[in-house]
Amino acid sequence: MNAPAETRKFEAEVAQVLHLVTHSLYSHKEIFLRELISNASDACDKLRFESIAKPELSAGDSELHIDVSWDEAARTVTVHDNGIGMSRDEVVANIGTIASSGTRRFLEAMSGEQKADARLIGQFGVGFYSAFVVADKVTVITRRADAPAGEGVKWESDGKGEYTLEPVELAERGTSVILHLKADEDEFLKGWQLRSLIRKYSDHVAFPIRIPKEAPEKDGEEAPAVEWETANDASALWTKPRADISDEDYQGFYKSLGHDFNDALAWTHNRVEGSQSFTTLLYIPSQPPFDLMMGGRDERKGLKLYIKRVFIMDAAEELLPNYLRFVRGVVDADDLPLNVSREILQQNRQLDRIKGACVKRVLDLIEKLAKDEPGKFTTFYKAFGNTLKEGISEDANNRERIAKLLRFASTKGEGSAQTVSFDDYIGRMAVGQDTLWFITADSYAAALGSPQLEAFKAKGIEVLLMSDRIDEWMLGSLSEYAGKKLKNVAKGELPLDEADKKKQEQASKAAEPLLKKLKELLGDRVGEVKVSARLTDSPSCLALSDYEMAPHLTRLLREAGHDMPENKPTLEINPQHALLKRVEAETDEAKARDLATLLLEQAEIAAGAQLPDPAAFVQRMNRVLLG
Repeated sequence: MNAPAETRKFEAEVAQVLHLVTHSLYSHKEIFLRELISNASDACDKLRFESIAKPELSAGDSELHIDVSWDEAARTVTVHDNGIGMSRDEVVANIGTIASSGTRRFLEAMSGEQKADARLIGQFGVGFYSAFVVADKVTVITRRADAPAGEGVKWESDGKGEYTLEPVELAERGTSVILHLKADEDEFLKGWQLRSLIRKYSDHVAFPIRIPKEAPEKDGEEAPAVEWETANDASALWTKPRADISDEDYQGFYKSLGHDFNDALAWTHNRVEGSQSFTTLLYIPSQPPFDLMMGGRDERKGLKLYIKRVFIMDAAEELLPNYLRFVRGVVDADDLPLNVSREILQQNRQLDRIKGACVKRVLDLIEKLAKDEPGKFTTFYKAFGNTLKEGISEDANNRERIAKLLRFASTKGEGSAQTVSFDDYIGRMAVGQDTLWFITADSYAAALGSPQLEAFKAKGIEVLLMSDRIDEWMLGSLSEYAGKKLKNVAKGELPLDEADKKKQEQASKAAEPLLKKLKELLGDRVGEVKVSARLTDSPSCLALSDYEMAPHLTRLLREAGHDMPENKPTLEINPQHALLKRVEAETDEAKARDLATLLLEQAEIAAGAQLPDPAAFVQRMNRVLLG
């Protein structure tokens, strides 16, 4: 027995999306057609896949297609497909409620100027709601392929917080989305405009997108049966020879694939023949999606997986490692079983070769940009450099290749925008230098101004300035490159030649009373006080052990809620500095303690650490300034 008609409220976050769509979005309104056609294509893909195991699902109507029609008198545009269709429960789940955090991330991203931009819709999986950009009422009539005619479903809403559901008799499977256009949206009632939009956004959808032929009407004659013509290319672009595909074709396919208005930055298209045959078409976007870093690690888009041109899954994460999650594209394999599932993919040995080939092609492409198109490589690195760095830890087999692509600011450069590679650094090393020196900090300015660099600057030794949050973590998996050790200038003992070593020993011996005084004044706040080989101008700095986490990263992790061990820092001093001379000469213990504590605190601030008591620091500073 069919369920009765009922009225329901949208979930709160869906209602928020609808409010934004109907009240705020105004640019690129035509996006609705691309999104509805994309949903229709997915429905056809799902039917073709389910029909492998259940051929009866497509019996009697096996030619899958998408029809776009319009009715000027009724002011409607209809997108119909004869794909898998939906049951009542699926309609509620797919339209009335939140199926994933995509809607939540969409709402988070829609702030400021972005509120007026419909381009964001497709990226977050909320494309159906774009219908309300141009329609003041939307009707969905659908029936699942394995359901009887009496279990059709009609869904209808004006986008203002509620929708109605009622059972309908539906002879054919599939879904029709009927848009009742707003008064000022007449442009979408023109056949030429709809045909143009299909060519622009959906030309490479692999199913025929049909529109009615516009034949002139004759007085006194009945309206003829609808004749359909195909408005798109309707072929799997990746199956064509590369020589037959223009750059415009590649870009058009990318935009429909990635729900992106922007051109792809670069792509690679390859066919592998042999004991295992497959085709890959992989794209690097020109800018990151909004969810790449926030939630992107949890809900990745992955690649579209086809087997012998049959769509299998939309986000096959197993085809690329996580650090290449920004790549969009298609893999079409000839030899995987058609009943493959995510669990089978995780255990399938054939997949390892496909995955390895995908990684190789992407890294080849990035290397080619670095070598031949530096402008594009700079665009790539600005967008995805930090994501690529994750591969240093995640992909040991390609660690050297990934490291070769990394770029950093340097003390030899002019500003944070001028970056160098490890190879650039090695190419201008001094004779006898066997270490790549670097420093990590939470900003370029903090890295460049760090007191730990002073001795290196004095000797003309280049230091890489690493100021991205991921750098300190990444370097835990990168101890050397091209046979050269990587070493942080702020960690461990500095290698000194015999002359410097003797000078250091003499300075330490001469400063023993001062070192003892500082240790007594600072007490448990420091583990050790030493004469520094790093300092030439500044009075003090922190020195870390080789395996100790940088203070700025410790602070960030602590702010994120992680329990971090309390390490007593080593304070290094420059005994020749006037402030140290002042501490040495100060006979008032309270004043000497204020000076000693300020020397420690300024070293902590320079290293990016968090002061335990900022108010006490301010009071102490005021006492010292007032004398």
